[in-house]
Amino acid sequence: KGAIAACHGVQPQQVFVGNGSDEVLGHTFLALLKHDAPLLFPDITYSFYPVYCGLYGVNFQTVPLTESFEIRVEDYMQPNGGIIFPNPNAPTGRLLPLADIERLLQANADSVVVIDEAYIDFGGESAVGLVARYPQLLVTRTLSKSHALAGLRVGYAIGQAHLIEALKRVKDSFNSYPLDRLAQAGALASIEDHAYFESLCARVIASRARLASAMAEMGFEVLPSMANFIFARHPSHDGAELAASLRERRIIVRHFKNPARIAPFLRITVGTDAQIDALLTALKAIVAC
Repeated sequence: KGAIAACHGVQPQQVFVGNGSDEVLGHTFLALLKHDAPLLFPDITYSFYPVYCGLYGVNFQTVPLTESFEIRVEDYMQPNGGIIFPNPNAPTGRLLPLADIERLLQANADSVVVIDEAYIDFGGESAVGLVARYPQLLVTRTLSKSHALAGLRVGYAIGQAHLIEALKRVKDSFNSYPLDRLAQAGALASIEDHAYFESLCARVIASRARLASAMAEMGFEVLPSMANFIFARHPSHDGAELAASLRERRIIVRHFKNPARIAPFLRITVGTDAQIDALLTALKAIVAC
């Protein structure tokens, strides 16, 4: 906790650590987001949000993204029992600017607002700097993406002490000591090696730009992404068929059939240069047919 606090310029009592951000989010839903008024989150977003709501009996309401798949702050200026969304959003990769997040916080002073920053290090600006001014803000993060430590299962949340205390009460009812020594050692080494962390992020950002540009040249519509993946569709090829054709070539991408308006899209993780080259070669052959 001390290393995480120092990295983000907060106090240790403002940090909550768990087994990956999924556990942190699970405790958050139970501790902070279960109210009579509905929890609000986008209709296209991280698929575990409605799962947690079903598990813990949280009343929720989805808020449609715009036609360009963006979060519109004004849509969240309504009575609610809390707000949560990833920033950048998943699976679209679209980023909500920090100024819009602050407008959202100002309009929802009485509701907990959770910003899920699993992908923020790939081009966005973190909301952690707003925690000191907004007592209702909780920011969740993970070492699984930009730190490339998914197997260690280390996630954390940053917020004012009263929010962290609520999470601790729930955690202590499940498992008082969630992180083993190996996970702690790996997390500490990764957080302290900031130069290597920055180089990893820079490589992903550069590869993402190359992938998006090459796919655009093939006629794909690629949404602006600030994550370690892109979300793209081709006007002449069905998303499910594209995914199936790639799988036949031993290339796996994600396809979502629901909701229907994202069915044409593929969510493609930014891989190594060799993986990107293989994907682009396969796509050129498929779209040429």
